[in-house]
Amino acid sequence: MEKQRLDRWLFFSRAVKSRTLAQKLIEAGAIRVNSERTDKADLKVGPGDVLTMTVHSRLLVWRILDAGERRGPATEAATLYEDLSPPPVPREQQPLPLAARQPGAGRPTKKERRQIDRLRSDEGEDSED
Repeated sequence: MEKQRLDRWLFFSRAVKSRTLAQKLIEAGAIRVNSERTDKADLKVGPGDVLTMTVHSRLLVWRILDAGERRGPATEAATLYEDLSPPPVPREQQPLPLAARQPGAGRPTKKERRQIDRLRSDEGEDSED
């Protein structure tokens, strides 16, 4: 069974754009190999290992099928792993971001302030007549 460095495999599988980004992702602790967190880019992985990673706020679970020889096209990269990822959460079930508000709640936007100013200036002109 052929094994290779984790950062190389992530690059060959097109999970990330460069080996440097792969190393940063690994060092940040965003990768688990066989359910164990790793921060070593030189960890050897091979067929049968399961990677759990968070890339672009999405949970990916991949079982390694083969070690890559090069960074080829996406169709070739897809043969290196089996995707076991759970389906993404539908938008209506996702929690609202911290800064999100219900429409009409909170401070008015710039556009709404201008509309309010126009209404006030129109009311002031009518009362003088």
